[in-house]
Amino acid sequence: MDFVCAALPVLFMLAFVVAIIASMWKLFEKAGQPGWAAIVPFYNNYILTCEIAKKEILWFILMFVPFVNIVAAFIVCMDLAKKFGKEPGFGIGLALLPFVFFPILGFGDAKYVGGRGPASLDDDDYDDRPRKRSKKQADDDDFE
Repeated sequence: MDFVCAALPVLFMLAFVVAIIASMWKLFEKAGQPGWAAIVPFYNNYILTCEIAKKEILWFILMFVPFVNIVAAFIVCMDLAKKFGKEPGFGIGLALLPFVFFPILGFGDAKYVGGRGPASLDDDDYDDRPRKRSKKQADDDDFE
């Protein structure tokens, strides 16, 4: 009985770690990064900060400065949420409850919008019909 009581927290922690790694793996793949990078210490933080959240390398370095890393983590998580089309509140959730919000981001329907415009503008939303030209533009085209 003592063995079962001692092994239970270890099994719970192992399941917790596997869930976080699996969700980060999916998140990395959604962002066009190699999934295996999620299991490499320090490198996964670099990829998350500089490549996916598109922050400067300074933010990656700030993640290792005591007390400053708390603020840096919040800012990086808010930018990460924005890159996946989520609100800043979701980014706060990523920073405070990563074991809940990373699986939502990794296994959910969020799409990586990276360097493109606002998340609310998908490629399907763009109207490719010709725009009405002003009188001046039409007159300028006549002279060419």
